[in-house]
Amino acid sequence: ADWQMRHFKYRKEASPGYLHDYGIDAWTNAVLYIGMEKWANLSGDSACYQWLYNIGMESKWKLAENFIQIPSYGIYHADELCMGQFYLAMAEDFPNQPEIYKNTQTRIESILSNPPHPEIHVNNKQVWSWCDALFMAPPVYSRLTQLTGDEKYLRFMDQQFRASYQHLYDPEEHLFFRDSSFFDQREANGKKIFWGRGNGWVAAGVVNILKTLPENSPYRPFYENLLKELVIRLASLQDPSGFWHASLLDPDSYPSPETSASALITYAIAYGINQNLLDKKEFEPVVKKSWKALSSAVDSEGKLGWVQAIGANPKKATADMTAVYGIGAFLMAGSEICFLIN
Repeated sequence: ADWQMRHFKYRKEASPGYLHDYGIDAWTNAVLYIGMEKWANLSGDSACYQWLYNIGMESKWKLAENFIQIPSYGIYHADELCMGQFYLAMAEDFPNQPEIYKNTQTRIESILSNPPHPEIHVNNKQVWSWCDALFMAPPVYSRLTQLTGDEKYLRFMDQQFRASYQHLYDPEEHLFFRDSSFFDQREANGKKIFWGRGNGWVAAGVVNILKTLPENSPYRPFYENLLKELVIRLASLQDPSGFWHASLLDPDSYPSPETSASALITYAIAYGINQNLLDKKEFEPVVKKSWKALSSAVDSEGKLGWVQAIGANPKKATADMTAVYGIGAFLMAGSEICFLIN
């Protein structure tokens, strides 16, 4: 966290960069803030809280609008909603400042009043047609219900999530395709392409939904069962060193560690143990092995390496590659492990 605060930067202008990925309110940075907030909440790190609050003030607590003028994206794009998770978390930390979450609530109200085009295909980004989206957007809706008590947000989220689940989940492999363009593609070894980070996004997204649901919520069984099924499969794909790879079923083609996938999966498994969804005796060794591996990817200055660059499919990672979303995922995992060991 300290290393990233010292090295944080973002683009203020669309040229030459792409603000969807590199702006202060980009999904990439939103994942960092989510992890940072969890760490600050756990540690009581006042400097981290102040840094996060300053980010919120600079972004004016608003969601990005990079895609509003594009019909197939509009107000709906899941990546742009990811900042809402950060804002809603900060709204709970600063309960006397409702302006922190009002812009997010206004955007979600607009979506509910103007439902997205329902057809799920890779070019329709109004719905959650790619698995990353299941981390970015759904917890915003469920957390709004938690914050306001209005179940309409959760109802909508559940409908949209289940539609994406039916479209992207492979019931034979118990893994998620990244999007429909991968249904018929195969790895070099002939196996289906299941992206490590993509499945990590889903697992962590389900955790963030479950964290907002009361124990007696009728929505809870579906997400608990999905989390168990998914992470049990993912745990079986951990390599002997403790990492997961960019390609889950063809690690030989991508032999390097991939820390963003590994951290997201570790976060989900640790949460499953903490909530008694997974047997501690069986799965705690998986978490211990993965945390040892993840910690080995942090250099002496505090920089996390082996993070695959922005993408949509398995790609090579190297020791010097880092990214804000990888650090956010690392902090999510570490914070959940703190609950496991204390």
